[in-house]
Amino acid sequence: MSPISKPVFFFFFFLFNYASLSLHLPLTSLPLNSPSSQSHFTTSLLSRRNPSPYNFRSKFKYSMALIIPLPIGTPPQTQQMVLDTGSQLSWIQCHRKKKLPPPKTSFDPSLSTSFSDLPCSHPLCKPRIPDFTLPTSCDSNRLCHYSYFYADGTFAEGNLVKEKITFSKTQSTPPLILGCATESSDDRGILGMNRGRLSFVSQAKISKFSYCIPPRSNRPGFTPTGSFYLGENPNSHGFKYVSLLTFPDSQRMPNLDPLAYTVPMIGIRIGGKKLNISGSVFRPDAGGSGQTMVDSGSEFTHLVDAAYDKVREEIVKLVGSRLKKDYVYGGTADMCFVGNPIAIQRLIGDLVFEFTRGVEILVPKERVLANVGGGIHCIGIGRSSMLGAASNIIGNVHQQNLWVEFDVTNRTVGFAKADCSRLP
Repeated sequence: MSPISKPVFFFFFFLFNYASLSLHLPLTSLPLNSPSSQSHFTTSLLSRRNPSPYNFRSKFKYSMALIIPLPIGTPPQTQQMVLDTGSQLSWIQCHRKKKLPPPKTSFDPSLSTSFSDLPCSHPLCKPRIPDFTLPTSCDSNRLCHYSYFYADGTFAEGNLVKEKITFSKTQSTPPLILGCATESSDDRGILGMNRGRLSFVSQAKISKFSYCIPPRSNRPGFTPTGSFYLGENPNSHGFKYVSLLTFPDSQRMPNLDPLAYTVPMIGIRIGGKKLNISGSVFRPDAGGSGQTMVDSGSEFTHLVDAAYDKVREEIVKLVGSRLKKDYVYGGTADMCFVGNPIAIQRLIGDLVFEFTRGVEILVPKERVLANVGGGIHCIGIGRSSMLGAASNIIGNVHQQNLWVEFDVTNRTVGFAKADCSRLP
């Protein structure tokens, strides 16, 4: 399947009457999204005084998602995980010996001395847990069962468990609550990195983390490698930071994801021209619509209609004659072209997302178009309303060649230009 060829699908939540959305398109095109829609996130924020207990560096593979290998269990079994700042619960692929043959990348609980199941009596298996919006139930073995459901029929389900992540012989987390998926539509897991109390960040008390996404390659058989840090990043001296927008428990808005990394975006430039878009379009309104979040689990960037229409209007002025008519990629992106992408990129120029404090994400014209296969190239921006979402989402396609640091303790996100494919 060609890159980013499937639209996002979102959860059906039975505990709440609304859902917030995060777009996730892993390497094998399983759309994975597990946003949290309740507040109470203040209880998940880390101590303002305590640094991260771990300093860990890893490489990851980047194609349509950030795929990081993590050593799980005792002794550790390496699991391939999608690094996802837009979701909360981490889950791994599991199998039991009685179920053969298991997936190649699956975790075998029987081989780990630190593995344990969550019984039905555990508080997380009770209804109406404030920020745990997954359907849970008791299975026939009196264990806590969870399910993810997606609109296209894909799914992930299994039991909630406790297990360690072992970074080295001397450094491992305490047992963390994870999903242990025995049925799913993909052979990779998810590393949930949002600000919810059940995310890996909160459970492992990570104060900051960062990643550097290399440019995607169109070379057959080649997958570029990026860098990921837990804790301090030695490159952070050049970072420019913006403060996260946070929301009190009392400010409950139906279209808001309070656990996302919501940033203060104020504008967009194309080819040096500032588009006529009100800054209010990028911030949540009274109902929560319009928040702008940084999401490593989303590939394309998505904009609400008021912003998307202005971007498309400018693109039509610049290269409208070259647009592929009646073509919508992934159900959300209709700024696509057939023809020489280099010539089209020159006509469009650089794309810039503007934030407060003079912070910008610059997408050079050489990377304005994404190759979606079949000789078609699209601007990496989709329309949020086609997802059923009311949010602006900065996807990983527009985080390439950037250090992106999430400082959870100080509630900031930092950016810095980098050549992510050449890091030592």
